[in-house]
Amino acid sequence: MDCNPLIRFMRFGRSMSDRRPLEILMTTRAPGDGGAERVWATIARGLAARGDRVTLAVDRAGRGFAATDADVAVEVIGEHFGAGILHLARLLRHGRPQIALAATSGSCSKLAIAALLARSGTPLVLSYHGFEEYKTGKLAAAAYWGMPVLNRLSSRIVAVSDALKDELVGRWGAAPAKTRRIYNPVEMDFAGAAAGAGDLATRRPAILAVGRLSREKGMDDLVRAFARVARPDAHLTLLGDGPDRAALTALIGELGLGGRVEIVGWHEDPTAYYRAARLVVVPSRTEAFGMVVVEALAHGLPIVSTTCGGPAEILAGGRFGQLVGIGDVAAMAAAIETALDRPGDPAERIRRAEAFSAEIGIAGWSALIDEVVAERAERAARRLAAARG
Repeated sequence: MDCNPLIRFMRFGRSMSDRRPLEILMTTRAPGDGGAERVWATIARGLAARGDRVTLAVDRAGRGFAATDADVAVEVIGEHFGAGILHLARLLRHGRPQIALAATSGSCSKLAIAALLARSGTPLVLSYHGFEEYKTGKLAAAAYWGMPVLNRLSSRIVAVSDALKDELVGRWGAAPAKTRRIYNPVEMDFAGAAAGAGDLATRRPAILAVGRLSREKGMDDLVRAFARVARPDAHLTLLGDGPDRAALTALIGELGLGGRVEIVGWHEDPTAYYRAARLVVVPSRTEAFGMVVVEALAHGLPIVSTTCGGPAEILAGGRFGQLVGIGDVAAMAAAIETALDRPGDPAERIRRAEAFSAEIGIAGWSALIDEVVAERAERAARRLAAARG
């Protein structure tokens, strides 16, 4: 039996011979090391695997989309705001997709504007991936502050966690009847998971943190917490890159941690690092989902995370990992020491990861897409019947 749930889903999708393929347009920002882009590539491959014809429109080509299938047509729409929207409008008007999906708030705004220009009537599904994306630019802000307009233009609004869904509805006014939660599909290889508690206990005390080196990820808090850890044999690896790299390097030097903390940059496949780690720490100040949390669970690793929305939800309020307050450096250090000393049995953590598999996530998106397309067909049938009657 295949251990990769995406492979199982693809084989299932190819067997659905009685199903008519859909024309689907998907769009997101420029590919890179962001989780949302990885998710969108996974969903695009899954939809293509079930037989749909998928066009993936991105601002520019780049790393992170090399894994997309040849079955997915990648269209580079350009980074210029106006040109990109016009390109999307042409794809809507001439490609005549039966549904269009956008991920991340800026891309949601661009797709909505393009749909108005195209006047295509294509149903839109807008997917939100962060609590604070509205701070990152005007287009992103428009997707939050302009929620009353987007409620009317979209068929569905998707949040990647219940915590984000509650925020979109309660704070930003997303229509409750249209707003759904679909957890991000995470591709996992359970063959690489820890074999048992003994496996973890024999590993060197290697601590791993994976994520963008930027303020919201809280890597500076982790470095300060690590400086308090009373385990001189412990080693911390930061896997990622970003605008705070120089500041973090300076902080590591100031705290005298140069020989114990390493920044290794961005890696497309972090599997080898998970397999060598005894513990994963997620020090984020804000996190709507937390793919790193799921990947760590899939490897059977103990996790120390802040209480920010997505990770706390994945860890079921602390059942599957230790939770500490955001910015609580002392509590984070204590939790790290506990996890290093008692890494525990990985079996329950691995079972928890299965709830966030690519198979389940893609199935959720498939069901939502089919629901929206069916609603549109029913409306068209009613209009035709009314015109004839």
